Amino acid sequence: MLNKLVVTSSPHVRNRVSTTSIMLDVIVALLPAVVASTLIFGLRALLIICVSVVSCVVFEYLFRKLTKKDNTIGDLSAVVTGILLAFNLPSTISIPIVIVGAFIAIVVTKQLFGGIGQNFANPAIVARVALLVAFAQPMTNWVIPKVVNGGLDLVSGATPLAQIAGGDTANLPSLPDMLLGIRGGSLGETCIVALLIGGIYLVARKIIHPVIPVTYFGTVAVLSLCFGVDPLYELLGGGVVLGAIFMATDYTTSPVTTKGKFIFALGCGFITMVIRVYGAYPEGTSFAILLMNILCPHIDKLCKTKPFGGVKKA
Repeated sequence: MLNKLVVTSSPHVRNRVSTTSIMLDVIVALLPAVVASTLIFGLRALLIICVSVVSCVVFEYLFRKLTKKDNTIGDLSAVVTGILLAFNLPSTISIPIVIVGAFIAIVVTKQLFGGIGQNFANPAIVARVALLVAFAQPMTNWVIPKVVNGGLDLVSGATPLAQIAGGDTANLPSLPDMLLGIRGGSLGETCIVALLIGGIYLVARKIIHPVIPVTYFGTVAVLSLCFGVDPLYELLGGGVVLGAIFMATDYTTSPVTTKGKFIFALGCGFITMVIRVYGAYPEGTSFAILLMNILCPHIDKLCKTKPFGGVKKA
């Protein structure tokens, strides 16, 4: 009688993984890039990150409070959105624009669609694209770290992708500089080494599946060769590494099945390269991920698994 069967409702398999624990792991994975951006671009980079995070948390708290819903700032998703939004901004961006971006990410993209798990696209991606369209000049005002008298100084200049698009391939940064972030770009996309450290941590912790980043990288590399451009600079020169590891892998806006993830990442890589080579913008990562986010429900429908024992309809 001591071994009675207990009948309960699902789920029957439980573990300690929660939204908060997942977001905490993502924050830990982002910390190397936070440190790198501060070392490269100075304390202003840290200021932008802090303002973005605080703004996202405050907007989420106020929205939930005003709509009389349970507050969700404790799940740390707003913190992650704030860091990712800041990573998509140049170090010269003005603080009011950062706050506007946080509003677009949290209120417009996330909360108005029902909160975490209900947003149609990655909030940081939507905010970045909206800011790029609305504030084109401030969003493309890049500075490049230069070694002056043994230290780093910031001077105005173009990103490597802009140089490639303009035909100035003779003055591209060296590959070691590309890996370490000594080049123009957004706060979080420059230091590839820091991003890869974070990506390896997330894969090791089983927070993300490697199929999306690996497929994204592979697609960009192969299409770069097809289009006659250097695959290494296409991979390292823009936001591909940041986007593939930290934004394309978002649970809510990426497919569930492995087959779906592969198709999703393939589309991201294809759209990224088409925009870079034929579009008006030298960078296409944000637009690519946003478009594939919109297509994600259709990919899930296309790739859904057949129930065990199910019979195919005639």
